[in-house]
Amino acid sequence: MKPCNPNPPTAPGERSEPYSHQQLCRLVSPASVAIVGASPTPGSFGQRTQANMARFQGPVYLVNPKYDTIDGRPCYPDLHALPQVPDCVIVAVAGQFVLPLIDACAGLGIGGMVLYASGFAETGKPDAIAAQAEIARRAALGGVRVAGPNSVGLVDVGSGAGMLFMPEFDETPLRLGQVGIVSQSGALGYTLLQGMQRGVGISRFLAAGNSCDVDICDFINFLADDPHTQAVACILEGVRDGQRLLRAGQRLFDAGKTLVVYKTGRGETSREVALSHTGSMIGSAEAYDAAFRRIGAVTVDDLSRLLETAAFFSKVGRAGSGRGVGVMATSGGAAVAAADMAQLHGVALPPLGEGAAAILSRVVPDFGRVGNPADTTAEVLRSGETFATCIQAFLDDPAFDALVVPNVLASRVASQARAAVLQRLAAGCDKPIVAVWMNDWLEGPGAASIDSDPRLSLFRSMDSCFRSLQQRYALADLRARPAPRWPAFDAQARALARSAVGAALDGVRDAATEVLTERQSKQLLRAYGIDCTREALAGDVEAAVAQARAIGFPVALKVESPAIAHKTEAGVVRLNLRDEAAVRQAYHAVLQAAARTAPAAHINGVLVQQMIGAGIEIVVGVRRDSQFGALIMVGLGGVLVEVLRDAATRLAPVSIDEAHDMLAGLRGARLLDGYRGHSAANVAALAELVSRVSLLAADFQHRIDQIDINPVIASADSAVAVDALIVPLNNAH
Repeated sequence: MKPCNPNPPTAPGERSEPYSHQQLCRLVSPASVAIVGASPTPGSFGQRTQANMARFQGPVYLVNPKYDTIDGRPCYPDLHALPQVPDCVIVAVAGQFVLPLIDACAGLGIGGMVLYASGFAETGKPDAIAAQAEIARRAALGGVRVAGPNSVGLVDVGSGAGMLFMPEFDETPLRLGQVGIVSQSGALGYTLLQGMQRGVGISRFLAAGNSCDVDICDFINFLADDPHTQAVACILEGVRDGQRLLRAGQRLFDAGKTLVVYKTGRGETSREVALSHTGSMIGSAEAYDAAFRRIGAVTVDDLSRLLETAAFFSKVGRAGSGRGVGVMATSGGAAVAAADMAQLHGVALPPLGEGAAAILSRVVPDFGRVGNPADTTAEVLRSGETFATCIQAFLDDPAFDALVVPNVLASRVASQARAAVLQRLAAGCDKPIVAVWMNDWLEGPGAASIDSDPRLSLFRSMDSCFRSLQQRYALADLRARPAPRWPAFDAQARALARSAVGAALDGVRDAATEVLTERQSKQLLRAYGIDCTREALAGDVEAAVAQARAIGFPVALKVESPAIAHKTEAGVVRLNLRDEAAVRQAYHAVLQAAARTAPAAHINGVLVQQMIGAGIEIVVGVRRDSQFGALIMVGLGGVLVEVLRDAATRLAPVSIDEAHDMLAGLRGARLLDGYRGHSAANVAALAELVSRVSLLAADFQHRIDQIDINPVIASADSAVAVDALIVPLNNAH
């Protein structure tokens, strides 16, 4: 790759967009490299880097004022003495020398720096954090793109640029493939790069380190335009700016590529103080999951699945309308294991067509099984042509758009021969052939041949295989999704709604209100067209009776107080009051309960509320995440929501179709279809309510911290918000 133009300076701390391909290409794909800190000392970072750059196709300049030559090669005293300006400088010296080097790189117009030095922000020490910030500031002003500090380095497999200090990389075979590796953890990321040892093809290895300048969002964005990369294997700890991750991930998705993510640090020892059920249920793990879903990222929950899944997506084309998978096994146990995993992950195994069945019947013995999965037994392995005939029968069957071939035995002759058959058939086939290596000779004969083949995929478990097939279909559905449907909410109506909600939030901000009352919260919901119960506030018992008559029996009574957020738990709610006597009795009872629960609380009055008929209790909530903005959650349970934890979370806003998907994905979704004589819920009205709440959340994600609508009663006719609580952001704890 030819050097790009020098990078323009950027304002420190003001970058919201990921770096472009052009801005990073001199760092990631340099045509020339200098190693500052080059050394003849065995085991030093400089010496290791020199060895790792030995296969680089461009010039490599050694820089160290202590030496005139190293291993017979000229060594220069500083960057200014080099015969040409390199694209990238690898800094293999201690941290105290970094700042002058950045200034030198900026002055010379060098495009990028790889900083190995540690002892910066990762230590948590204020002076080290400040030093890293100064690196970022000078790099931004000088237009120098920096990977690190505390980075193990970068690799461009195609050019042989091993810009890293890891030992013995120079002995690792360079296998060019279409998987790019992006990692915040250098060591974990390098374990994926070592997949080249067993045949996996890699395009690039990009370790972000402390990310004082270039981070994983920038690397993902770079790979979106990289012609050598089709899938990205990403080890993600966390990001500072969730919006940049969303932008980079969306660009990768729009380029037709696949982001496969292993998210570390999913366990949370604590949650933020939450004033709503929603706030207690949506943590950072749920936020990241919602972000991954928004950008079409494939997630894996086991590091061992990351590289094989990314390799699979780098090789297979987009799934079409057909969703049938064939399984051609030579073992009955393997066939059963495949059927189990297909059922677990919802992957269809259609029956064999007549033509394929006839071909298999001629070669499969009576004690085998002609079907899907097929158990051809070891008899078909006696001849490579017989094995190939069975495979070809599956590939020719139009019922299947992918074929799974379990490999249960590795041997020095037979398994290599089977791999050769698969390679030959895959070369002339447009369907994915997926081999499952089911034996513990993990790198036995034939494994590397399959891993390295551009048209064959290899998995180490049947579970991982079928999970990835299901994810391929889900990704195809996402790409094929039609334009989203939104609630009927024209620009003028939405502008009026924004104005009304903004004014209401201004009022509670001036009053320093911590939590909006139910009545205030529903005022905001109604502005966005969300159906809520009819209600009125009563200041005395006779007013409560009069309002109950006006609303119509039965009614509910609730104490209204900003200090009592969870009214049911406080015992200040009475339901199904069917006459005036019941209202009078309940009025005094709820006030007495409030006095016991919160004796110092200010009581606004008692809310008299319409009772909604029978239906399914749903909770709809919002929580603002500091990185990704507003997230919306929908779940089943009412008062049991935190016990059942049957909920789906997405980034706001969600379309009506996305809301339907959320509801359909609940474990208790069948309840909405009607059960044991109960009517089906109006799912269309419920999905529209969810979408409208998400619009409110998105419009006011900088002013609203939490929304809790619990319950929404979904009946055959409607979906109505029965209780609601909104926590303004400016007053949230």
